[in-house]
Amino acid sequence: MASTTALTPAQANARLHELTVVDVRTPGEYASGHLPGAHNVPLDHLDAALPALRAAAAADRGGLLLVCASGARSAQASRRLAEQDIAAATLTGGTTAWTRLGHDTQRPVGARTPWAMDRQVRLAAGSLVLTGLLAGRRRSAARWLSAGVAGGLVLSALTNTCGMAAILAKLPHNQPRATDLEDTLAALTG
Repeated sequence: MASTTALTPAQANARLHELTVVDVRTPGEYASGHLPGAHNVPLDHLDAALPALRAAAAADRGGLLLVCASGARSAQASRRLAEQDIAAATLTGGTTAWTRLGHDTQRPVGARTPWAMDRQVRLAAGSLVLTGLLAGRRRSAARWLSAGVAGGLVLSALTNTCGMAAILAKLPHNQPRATDLEDTLAALTG
């Protein structure tokens, strides 16, 4: 099993020219701004990208750097790659820390900018809680919807995972177009 490491934004910035950067966020999050030269391979497409990631890691470059918004998804991706004997580093604090420190980001030309995943989760959770409370005025059983969402948020915080984000990531506006993913995988192997 390969080892996993973490790079601070300053360390990653100093080595950016030699690293192959793979952004594991959704295409919408990627379009909102990513590290210069980053390739978008959403976390839920990681298994399909294993051959390309293995080739990129084996190439005579500085290694793979996995990136997400906070570092949680990239750490999960790094562990999955390590299980496949693919070494990869993660960016500590993700793109949030990267931009907070004033490092440059890029956006695809003409890209639409859907909301970041955490914002999508807040909208969905808030809407479901409000719906449960309002519907609960007529049917008390509807309040269980609000309780279920609240329980899911607590579980999300305790486990540092987010089931709602996993569901929202499957929506069409959060999915890469097949040609985009194919082009990304070809660029990683080239």
